[in-house]
Amino acid sequence: MSFNLKQADAVKISHAVRSGEVSAQEICTQTLDKINQQNPKLNCFTTILSEQAIAQAKTVDKAIAQGQDPGPLTGVPFAVKNLFDIAGIPTLAGAKINQENPPATEYSTAIKRLKQAGAILIGALNMDEYAYGFVTENYHYGATPNPHDITRISGGSSGGSAASVAAGLVPFTLGSDTNGSIRVPASLCGVFGLKPTYGRLSRAGVALFSSSLDHIGPFGKSVRDIATIYDILQGEDERDPVCTKRAPSLSLPQLDKGIEGVKIGVLEGYFAEAWEPEILEAVTKVANALNATQRFTIPEASRAKAAAYIITACEGSNLHLSNLRSRSQDFDPATRDRFLAGALIPATWYNQAQRFRRWYQQQVREIFQKVDILLAPTTPCVAPKIGQQTLKVGGEEILVRPNLGLYTQPLSFIGLPVLSVPVTGSGLPLGVQIIAAPHTEALILRVAKVLEAEGIIKVTDLP
Repeated sequence: MSFNLKQADAVKISHAVRSGEVSAQEICTQTLDKINQQNPKLNCFTTILSEQAIAQAKTVDKAIAQGQDPGPLTGVPFAVKNLFDIAGIPTLAGAKINQENPPATEYSTAIKRLKQAGAILIGALNMDEYAYGFVTENYHYGATPNPHDITRISGGSSGGSAASVAAGLVPFTLGSDTNGSIRVPASLCGVFGLKPTYGRLSRAGVALFSSSLDHIGPFGKSVRDIATIYDILQGEDERDPVCTKRAPSLSLPQLDKGIEGVKIGVLEGYFAEAWEPEILEAVTKVANALNATQRFTIPEASRAKAAAYIITACEGSNLHLSNLRSRSQDFDPATRDRFLAGALIPATWYNQAQRFRRWYQQQVREIFQKVDILLAPTTPCVAPKIGQQTLKVGGEEILVRPNLGLYTQPLSFIGLPVLSVPVTGSGLPLGVQIIAAPHTEALILRVAKVLEAEGIIKVTDLP
């Protein structure tokens, strides 16, 4: 087959299949071969749906032969974090306990919409248990290493989703983000990761972690892929009561409108306290490319991170109280201990955190009266080593796990749309967050397209 799948993004694959340059079955077979070859080392997939995928690819090819257009993602393979319902298999959510659950009876809304657009589901991906973590070192299903350096973590909790795109196993995946679980692994693995506005994309058929904070979103290899997938996933869904009505449809030419007149600023203060100098250098590189000279400070960002933790811990532990009481030994020990701690948090703390959340939201709303886009680091360091517990910062020992979300938690706390973009460099991957006011994903994508066109951001192809 002459088609180079390794260097192709989802949009290119779809064009090739629809034009007859390559068949969906050929794409699917090549994808499955690569997964079977590399997954033993990378441990991205917990389930591979080979027969189902090949059958769907044949259906796509038949439709094309009959002159039909299956959709904008025709023949494109994809995979999902294993907390999305896949009809016919149990939804694991990274947990041993969930192996005993009956198989899902239908697909999640997100998977349905992607399949309706012609995409081919290949399998389910590894994650931190119950999405509670930033490392994807799963006690039951093993660690998912970083494809750029397999001695390092891929990030989490959507580690399998980010790593499989970075390794070129599939062109795009879905993950979920509560406090940074899309953006952290996107940064550490060097891919694009979008956390849309809270309530923008349906979470129906997704095992939730913290309902008032949970989002779903895509990982991808290009800005146009992220835009295409986001647009397909949009739309009101009665199965998810917080899912809002569809925004105006995005077309790829819209991304090329440029950013003349767009006011762009850089977050300082709390968001400039990086552990490693190259993190802030990445933000500076992006800011210079966008001529972003204004600086802004979000008040009480550190308190927002603390409040997000309280809300997450309370809501998360409440979902699992029964199993915590009766079979705590079947949890990942790290997850179990954090859930138990969350169950002991006083209700007054939770209520106070929610009141602070409303105040903090208003402070950020006022900043967006002065600026359209804000820039900040995604993570305070490059990917730590697998098993690494602490880092030294200014001579002080700091825990890795809770601090990988240092810059993501204060933003997801109030549901802002954020795209983590991979900044080109010579070392390990770095990510920068492009942040905007709610429901302005199109503007974020326009800014990212400018950076992509200038070569500032790019997914690095691995050997």
